[in-house]
Amino acid sequence: MPGASATADAEIRRRLAQDLDAGFVDLVESYGKVVLTVATRAATTPCDAEDLAAESLLRAYRALSGYGPDRIRELQLRPWLVTIVLNASRNARRDAARRPRTEVLGGHELVSSHRDAGESAELGDEVAGLARRLADLPARQRTAVVLRHVVGLPIAEIALVLECPEGTARSHVARGLAALRAAYGVPGGEPAAPVSGAEKGRPQP
Repeated sequence: MPGASATADAEIRRRLAQDLDAGFVDLVESYGKVVLTVATRAATTPCDAEDLAAESLLRAYRALSGYGPDRIRELQLRPWLVTIVLNASRNARRDAARRPRTEVLGGHELVSSHRDAGESAELGDEVAGLARRLADLPARQRTAVVLRHVVGLPIAEIALVLECPEGTARSHVARGLAALRAAYGVPGGEPAAPVSGAEKGRPQP
């Protein structure tokens, strides 16, 4: 997933702390695609994804305007922005008069990838099948797999989003992938332990 290098990231944070408006332009240029990718996973339609991405960037700007220079310099920008998108998505769905079918992903609500039969047909049986198997994973495993292999976050940043140690985040990714391989009958995959409906919808330890 495109993003700034560690050196460029530090420079963005320095500019944000020095001049918010100028630094924010750099932030959007470096991380706008990341924000839109996560928003696309979280939204119902492409139009909704664009609105969610814009809303998330607006929230980020408002948050930064209230931070002191020291706090800005300590931010890890990409996981911070991903968390803002997920929270904005959750809040939008909570406030909506009509709620679309959703799945809980790591404590945040994301629209299921298999939204209806017509769309699944357009996506193709293989993609729709993968979406169903992803939806069957425990919440935090699903979050970790999507953030690692769809959004492209490194383990360290996934751990920040999930608020868990890096080893735990790595384990969630590995277990989720093993369960997916087992579901497809791929050698090396191990069947996941049965998960109750209640457990699927809540973060796993």
